[in-house]
Amino acid sequence: MVHISFEKSIELLDKLEVKQRTKRISLEESLGYVLANDIVASYNNPQHPTASMDGYAIKYSDIDKEIKIIGSNPAGSFEFDNLNDGETIKTFTGSFMPKGADTLVPIENVEVNNNKLKVITKVKEGFSVREIGEDFKENEIIIPKGTKITFAEIGVMASLNIPIVEVLDKAKIGVIATGSEILDLGENGKFAQIHSSNNYTLSALGKFLGFETTNIGLVKDNKDEIKTKILNALDVNDIVVTTGGVSVGDFDFVKEIAGEFEVIFHGVNIKPGQWIMVAKVNNKYIVSLPGFPYSSFVTFLLYVVPLANKISGFNGISNIKAKLRDDFKKVNPKTQFVAVNISFENGEFIVDIRNKKSGSSAILTNLVNNYALMKLDTGFYEIPQGSEVDVMIYNKEFL
Repeated sequence: MVHISFEKSIELLDKLEVKQRTKRISLEESLGYVLANDIVASYNNPQHPTASMDGYAIKYSDIDKEIKIIGSNPAGSFEFDNLNDGETIKTFTGSFMPKGADTLVPIENVEVNNNKLKVITKVKEGFSVREIGEDFKENEIIIPKGTKITFAEIGVMASLNIPIVEVLDKAKIGVIATGSEILDLGENGKFAQIHSSNNYTLSALGKFLGFETTNIGLVKDNKDEIKTKILNALDVNDIVVTTGGVSVGDFDFVKEIAGEFEVIFHGVNIKPGQWIMVAKVNNKYIVSLPGFPYSSFVTFLLYVVPLANKISGFNGISNIKAKLRDDFKKVNPKTQFVAVNISFENGEFIVDIRNKKSGSSAILTNLVNNYALMKLDTGFYEIPQGSEVDVMIYNKEFL
């Protein structure tokens, strides 16, 4: 089988269409979702000139005069709504300014005696007065659709009295690990068997990236059982991820099952994960990953996450440039993805592979405390210290 290039695989992946769903949820539940519609202001904020600190509302033309205090306007009340020449109203943070007033003089800038006020430290005209629509104006698009909701967007929508929000539903991903050689947690088996980590790693990774991810569990090398598991998972998930069974072995049944549907590609010239397979089933996808833990992790990032991002409306993983701390020798001709240490020093990103283990694609421990992968183009070559390289940051806690 001739494997396609990494660039071709991404080109094919980018062209795939996905089905997005919307749902209405409470504002408090909306954190981490993407807005399905624009949030438009239904009024001006503030709706009236408003004091931005505690003080006295005056006409600036009276600033050098002795001014009569006629009352006060606590925040939330508007008892005194008009100001005549030579009058002032004690006004508090968030209170509406009375009609006629154009300046707020802070409490510490005045001297009060027998209900009369004298400004002892002048301010500029218009000081501490919030103009109508300072924050937002009626009919203004405040938050455009496609925005991922954070604490800030929740605060703005709360200020607009929006209790229910329409959002894009998050991608639903089901993860299945296949292979008679794997055991579940707590299960004892033969000496040659190993405990499965893929379904736990990938379901946790999917959740960490914000998707609704389910660990469906294990299935032995039985073609009928694997097919049933996959089809059942497709009923409730947008993407079904399998690990193992996509290579050229006698018991690699996953590739046969996925091959019954519309295969987008099978085999990419990458290391790790060359036997990656993507198949389309109506508007859903089966993404079959290799069984080695590091291979399945990398190919999940490269091929599952972009599809899930499309469905959820999320942005892609961050791709940056970084400098190599040490010389690096590339000894594999394929497009390669290497787990690297990354740091930000003197205004630039620095990467290295110090203390990383070398060997097969089964090494999962290289991902502990790891934040990024270095992408290396095809060919054999050496990269000198200080060279700029492509880096994919998948753990945004680093940023």
